[in-house]
Amino acid sequence: MIEKLWGKKIGMTQFFSTDDQNKIIPVTVVDLGKYYILQRKITKHDGYEAIQIGCLRNKYLKMPFSLEWLKNKNRYFLFIKEIDCAEEDLFEIGSLLKADNFLVIGKSVSVTGTTIGKGFQGVVKKYGFTGGRGSHGDKLGRGPGSLSGLRTCGRVFKGKKMPGHMGVNKKTILGLKIVQYMPLDNIVLISGPTPGKNGSFIMIGKGHK
Repeated sequence: MIEKLWGKKIGMTQFFSTDDQNKIIPVTVVDLGKYYILQRKITKHDGYEAIQIGCLRNKYLKMPFSLEWLKNKNRYFLFIKEIDCAEEDLFEIGSLLKADNFLVIGKSVSVTGTTIGKGFQGVVKKYGFTGGRGSHGDKLGRGPGSLSGLRTCGRVFKGKKMPGHMGVNKKTILGLKIVQYMPLDNIVLISGPTPGKNGSFIMIGKGHK
């Protein structure tokens, strides 16, 4: 059984729950693409158990699988990843990866992605500093304030919160749930926001309690 998948973040929308409460749930729409099993890793030869999967490029989606694709994987597949699996799991080379057991409605998952880049930012936006007062002759404004003391030549200690580049960090959000899974369209709806801009790749992993 697989425990993680990769997909392309399309954007956010809202989903109306099917229960009697009719709640509006903000969801992230993720395109899972079309995954083929390209290789099987076994303990005897590779030292671990895993399968290598490839996400097929859009222009080849309507074509049947060909063994020629395995000779030039980068041409036919958008990206190639490995997923841990058990030795008793049966996966055939060239078969489509079925994620029905992993993408169960209501299941808790974690989502990992790269946050949106914000460029160079000050401490107020980057760390939430309050800055100085807005009246009575205050001159601090949105500055960081004092950086160090007079001891040890007034050096700035490592890790000091200062202005700098913001974003483009790997981040994982736990406790999200699968709201809806549409296998025919390879689309999954995940509750809440996920890291990354629209069009970026995110990883859907096993949830944590």
